[in-house]
Amino acid sequence: MEFGLLGTVVVRHEEHEIVLGSGRVRAILAMLLLEPGRVVAVDRLVDVMWSAEKGPPATARNSIQSCVSQLRAMFAADPAVRLSHRSPGYLLEVDPDRVDLHRFRSLVDQARGSENARTSVGLLRRALALWRAEPMADVEAPGLRAVKHGLVQQRLSALEDCVELELALGRHGELIPELTLLVAEHPLRERFHAQLMLALYRAGRAGDALRAFQNAREALKEHVGTDPGRELLRRYEQVLHGDPALDLPSAPAASVPLARPVRPAVVPRHLPPAPTGFTGRRRELDALTAVLGSADDSVVISAIGGLGGVGKTWLALHWAHRHLDRFPDGQLFVDLRGFDPVEGPLEPAEALRGFLCALGVDPTDVPGELNARVGLYRSLVAGKRLLVVLDNARDAAHVTHLLPGTAGCTVLITSRDRMQGLATTYGARNVALDVLSESEAHDLLAQRLGDQRVAHEPDAVAELLAYCAGLPLALGIVASRAAARPGFPLAAPAAELRDTATRLSTLDTGDPATSLRTVLSWSHSALDPHQARGLELLGLAPGPDIGSPAAAVLLGLTDAEAVALLRALERMSLVDEHAPARWRMHDLIRLHAAEQARHGQPADERRSALHRVTDFYLHTAHAAHLLLHPHREPIDLGAPAAGCRPRPLPDRAAALAWFQAEHANLLATPPVAVDLDRPESAWQLIVTLDLFTAWRGHLYDQIGLWQTGLDAARRSGDPAARALAHRRLGLACAKARRHAEALDHLSAALACHEQVDDPLGEAYTHRYLAWTWARQGDNVQAVRHAARARDLSRQVDNPVLEAHALNSLGLYTARLGHHDEARTHCEAALTLFRAHHHPDGEADTLDSLGFVAHQSGRHTEALDYYRQARALFHDVGNTYAEASTSDWLARTYTALHDHHRAREAWHHALQLYEARGYTDDAEAVQRRLDGLGSPPRTAIGHGT
Repeated sequence: MEFGLLGTVVVRHEEHEIVLGSGRVRAILAMLLLEPGRVVAVDRLVDVMWSAEKGPPATARNSIQSCVSQLRAMFAADPAVRLSHRSPGYLLEVDPDRVDLHRFRSLVDQARGSENARTSVGLLRRALALWRAEPMADVEAPGLRAVKHGLVQQRLSALEDCVELELALGRHGELIPELTLLVAEHPLRERFHAQLMLALYRAGRAGDALRAFQNAREALKEHVGTDPGRELLRRYEQVLHGDPALDLPSAPAASVPLARPVRPAVVPRHLPPAPTGFTGRRRELDALTAVLGSADDSVVISAIGGLGGVGKTWLALHWAHRHLDRFPDGQLFVDLRGFDPVEGPLEPAEALRGFLCALGVDPTDVPGELNARVGLYRSLVAGKRLLVVLDNARDAAHVTHLLPGTAGCTVLITSRDRMQGLATTYGARNVALDVLSESEAHDLLAQRLGDQRVAHEPDAVAELLAYCAGLPLALGIVASRAAARPGFPLAAPAAELRDTATRLSTLDTGDPATSLRTVLSWSHSALDPHQARGLELLGLAPGPDIGSPAAAVLLGLTDAEAVALLRALERMSLVDEHAPARWRMHDLIRLHAAEQARHGQPADERRSALHRVTDFYLHTAHAAHLLLHPHREPIDLGAPAAGCRPRPLPDRAAALAWFQAEHANLLATPPVAVDLDRPESAWQLIVTLDLFTAWRGHLYDQIGLWQTGLDAARRSGDPAARALAHRRLGLACAKARRHAEALDHLSAALACHEQVDDPLGEAYTHRYLAWTWARQGDNVQAVRHAARARDLSRQVDNPVLEAHALNSLGLYTARLGHHDEARTHCEAALTLFRAHHHPDGEADTLDSLGFVAHQSGRHTEALDYYRQARALFHDVGNTYAEASTSDWLARTYTALHDHHRAREAWHHALQLYEARGYTDDAEAVQRRLDGLGSPPRTAIGHGT
């Protein structure tokens, strides 16, 4: 049998052409014929047959097996051709000389090895005559596009060599028509243009030769927007000045050797060993494979970016070793040392020297100039299926000279830089590598330490995972140390990591390549002073992330300058814009940055930066608080720190959104203010944050806030601040059912208010005492304190607080069974709230009226009150109260035997509770859903 790939796929046997079946059969045959004597993996066949975008069907492997069966039946006619299964794919055993492509390559090799020009020309013309059309012209497989392109380049290269020899033999006259056609068909191949100019010049047509140069320049400008290269410009100068070097020798020699290609003695296999203990990264591995499968007629470039220690090299090597069969012409690897502060980055010229020697170039023959090395390197890898791994690149400019110039090669780059320039200029596909997920990190520890040991200490493992924050290098260090001490409990390394002040020291191995502090310091040392200062101050910022306006204030920059700095740090994988205009750092990078700030930034600089950002949060939060609660008395904050620009918030919706986005940062700021010896700012911020935190149901956040607030108030020496802190901490403890603590704090608050003669504070405190006693089921005490709150509110002429007290009085009176009296109190409260445009209190009171109506058996009336209350709670953003009212709405529907609407209302409450982590409330609602019809528990409501 004879096979043809240089045109349509053809099979001939005994002078007859065999009709092939489907396009898939032709494609699989073509793949096998491209690599006779080599195993072609089934995965590779799947990738070739189906595009990455659509993905292979579930029947892909069955389809391939069916095609292989058809080919085996066809090959049965010739015992010299054998197709067998060899894991992980199929092996076609056939003499390469029976395949036109391999005959072509053999003839070209012979031509380039001959010392006689006429012999070389004859061999090249025989080789070129084997081409019938575009290679594999009737095969449409997506994965063969790059292969086809590479084969076309091989043909054109052989044709250029052939024409060069024929010009040397004096055949310029007969070559002019062929070259004229070639430059028209291939306007970007400058060698054809130069050969046509030479042929025309030698034919006595110097003017036409110059016009040919102009045509070449216009074609290059039109198609790729570039000027002619150095060799073509040199040819132009020679023609223009009639350089004698262009003249044909008087007696052309038959022995004009063709430049012999450099061929490696062995196929380069430079990859380091595959990493052990690799786990996870399924999405990233699939992304790399998909990029390879979608290759068109360009070099395939994937750039893996991520912070130091995140496992970029591990990912690249793991993927490379899994796909070695795709790169039969070898693998090149180089560590570019992009962030090594000791040896410095490896220069591209040195990397190219290593590549050229690996590709068979004698070290003494490596060109001295960078561009000459680049040209030789790209010539040697043209048309090859080669993997080039460029590890630890500093930036896009570091790798540009190391990129192959033609299709067939795949380049895998790892860098802490995001390599956006490569994506823009060369179409590189960026793969952003983040930390491991919790499950992946757990699997890594289990793989290193054993499932039994990890399962035996779940609490210690949870701590280790939290402290390493998904960073593979940190996890590897912890796992290695624990593995070296199999008798030690895992609680021991967990305890060592618990202290943030010593965590980085604990993760120091003493080896610069694997010490976490050293790896992080390499990224830090690559920054310029402006960037280093910015990173260090960002490491001090309170909270898990930071918005662009807050970052600008912290850094003492304009908004535009701050964003530019943040983008520069993002390119280095030191910060991440995880949401629009919001930036975060990995926990361990934050620790390292803060450590560097304490050593590298003057104390005054650090203090000023924290003062600015603390005031930014305080003043913006206060403005947001007043938008949400316009009836609250403003706090006298004083002027913000120099350089602090509080964020303007136009309306209530903007205030809610800002509180939601900044909530975690606001919770972290009061302790920073205390450390700055600014206790008044700490408790002022806590006051502004308290109600939003309550609305969102963050109960334990409230307790933590007010414990900090009480400490700050004691430091300030302000009895009013101390009273307020006791009062709000008491309420938070009551919500957490820590009743004894609640009563202690509220009693202390009442004593403070009485001491300074503050009846308004007393009124608030009696209202909270009422709620606390009701929480314990003592509604008699609750009514007594609510009535006292009402009387004091009237005494100080505070109608809004009076309305709150009346609402509380009505609710607790209803629980004592006095429904008419309760309704009177609540209706009076509703009138006051509406008169003073207080939607929060109005919603609370409508909810209370719903409860009174429900308890009185007036369920239809209760529905109306609850619906109004829920809508208002939703509008003002009080999620917790909205969920609670939905719960009571469902109970009322149940009393009316409308189980369908009850289920809808409970589902709504359940969604709100679950979305915000209110586990106990969610479980209670779920129990009601599971047992529709069971009598509801008596609740105390949520009005405080």
